[in-house]
Amino acid sequence: MVDDVPRSAAGQGAGAGPVVTPRFSIVIPVRHDAAALARTLDWLAALPDVERAEIIVAAAPEPDATERVAAGRARVVRPGGSTRAELMNAGAGLARGEILFFLHADSFPPERALELIDRALDDPRALGGAFEHLFDEPAWSLRAITWINRARYRITGNWYGDQGIFVRAETFRALGGYRALRLLEDVDFSRRLKRRGRSVLVRVPLRTSGRRFLARGPWRTFFFCWWLVGRFTLGLDTERYAERWRGPAGHAPGARWTARREASLPGQEGLAWRSGRSNDA
Repeated sequence: MVDDVPRSAAGQGAGAGPVVTPRFSIVIPVRHDAAALARTLDWLAALPDVERAEIIVAAAPEPDATERVAAGRARVVRPGGSTRAELMNAGAGLARGEILFFLHADSFPPERALELIDRALDDPRALGGAFEHLFDEPAWSLRAITWINRARYRITGNWYGDQGIFVRAETFRALGGYRALRLLEDVDFSRRLKRRGRSVLVRVPLRTSGRRFLARGPWRTFFFCWWLVGRFTLGLDTERYAERWRGPAGHAPGARWTARREASLPGQEGLAWRSGRSNDA
């Protein structure tokens, strides 16, 4: 079951003072993306009721500046995995909060995000949900893609991770967390969540960077994403395309791709990675 929390709910709800046990655990998976993480942590630090939350950064094993960026602002763990599912599960395993809020390293929740989640979960039947999606960059192509995506998830109730999925901690654990998928773990989790109870769409935008789309070409990336979701919906294999979507290890998410025959890479024929400029963007 999927419900909406209207935009007018923003700003409602009572604040809370500092508590020993946090109400929220904000879990941020990071893979070689310290620069984006720094901007997100700056944003979170300015939220009016962030003292109600602990922030856990689950980072992939590649050496980077994550610890330096997060120092004094978040707990950093390096569980050894590199997929979002592995990282988010590891962060959730250490969480003390009653509510888990999964946030991408390049996402900016609304100012009253924690109050809005509280209000969404006032109904004991509501188990979790997500926010309205909005790309941070003003490109017209990203705006068009945003509206198409909004139509999709409002109909299906299947959330993407860059919408800021939140869930009661007890529900997350009862569901076994995210499945060990290399991509689309968010859609899979959303499906299982709504089968268990009420899943809520908070109709206040959470802004997320569209850098992956801009770097690789907005419409090319959009149709590739929908093709993956279509295969997933039909029960067809998507795991073989995970590296193509994720990008190469050692580069920030959304590294550019360029077409070139690489027969030695099963499932990635016609694909090679590079970090420089691409004509496909």
